[in-house]
Amino acid sequence: MSKKIEVLGTGCAKCQKLEAHAKQAVELSGADATVSKVTDINQITDYGVMITPALVIDGKVKVAGKIPTAEVIAEWLK
Repeated sequence: MSKKIEVLGTGCAKCQKLEAHAKQAVELSGADATVSKVTDINQITDYGVMITPALVIDGKVKVAGKIPTAEVIAEWLK
């Protein structure tokens, strides 16, 4: 089953870095996953996120306001 990874953010440099780490994590883990970007502020707040960037995996917020390494994200995908 494919995992759904969402990067929440308005497009700032930190958001772009988190998106790059998420894509790198998919490659590292070999997970069947898609990475998408959510820039709509209403969708972001629907997750209860008040600080970006944030990372959501399969509908669960894993981190907000920080940029985990690709290795950490890869562990979350396992």
